[in-house]
Amino acid sequence: MEKHNNVTEFILVGILMKKELKIVCFVIFLACYLAIFMGNFIIFITISYSHLMQQPMYYFLWHLSFMDPCFTSTIVPRMISDLFSSKKTISYNYCMTQLFTFHLLAGVEVFILVSMAFDRYVAICKPLHYGTVVTRQRCNTLILTAWVVAFWHSIAQLFTILRLPFCGPNQIDHYICDSKALLKLACTDTYVASILVIANSGMVALITFLVLVASYIIILYNLRKHSAEGRRKALSTCASHVMVVILFFVPCIITYIPPSDAVNEKEFSVFYTVVSPMLNPLIYTLRNTEMKNAMRKVWSRKLTMLCK
Repeated sequence: MEKHNNVTEFILVGILMKKELKIVCFVIFLACYLAIFMGNFIIFITISYSHLMQQPMYYFLWHLSFMDPCFTSTIVPRMISDLFSSKKTISYNYCMTQLFTFHLLAGVEVFILVSMAFDRYVAICKPLHYGTVVTRQRCNTLILTAWVVAFWHSIAQLFTILRLPFCGPNQIDHYICDSKALLKLACTDTYVASILVIANSGMVALITFLVLVASYIIILYNLRKHSAEGRRKALSTCASHVMVVILFFVPCIITYIPPSDAVNEKEFSVFYTVVSPMLNPLIYTLRNTEMKNAMRKVWSRKLTMLCK
């Protein structure tokens, strides 16, 4: 069928609420956005200027602390400005760009989390081979793979939407241009496109989540062989990663797997676009003695240099 597009721009409905609540949400989301930047900036600088950079787990965390602000910057600034904006239009081209960028950066985050789980699995289950298995070269390969896989994931999302005709309503019931919200506006049968979106995002998120859960079950099983101190340290590190994984993946699965009318995607997407990136720095620092010690050394050294 030939594609016809009468729509040159969309209207982002955003988060509908009373004016008083909009002020509260503006303050909350702005505070969250600033916290995301500040928290991840502190982790990024701490790892960059400490011995932690040589450790694979913190090398992956260094990349994650860079990705979180980039990921949220594709969404949160627009969401905040739209709370009080009378004109919430977004051009068709910019909408498609946001869709692609959003899925690209989210995909990279997903596979960085998988790489971190791989690092913990080898460290706990194959400790004698850790130095030869998790090398810097392999870490770089995993990061590169994350970008390549995420690129093709986002390309698949983009082309699924680009082939659809939009010729009628142009109000997107969301605060971002996402695939499931756009499917509701297409003036054609979207059954196949919906299946592709579920397979590309929902099932990938679900399978990845189940793989991560399985890896941590194996890790817990193998911890029986470790000393009490070794178990305590390993559980502390793994607990942080598990919390991050749950905060990111569970809302993703709830958003992308059920049919479009089964859940309110806006509510659940707030968790993986705002809440998870904001809590990541807290989770990885408050429960991590090594990170707290490195932060103390790096930032006290920098403050000393500034005071001279």
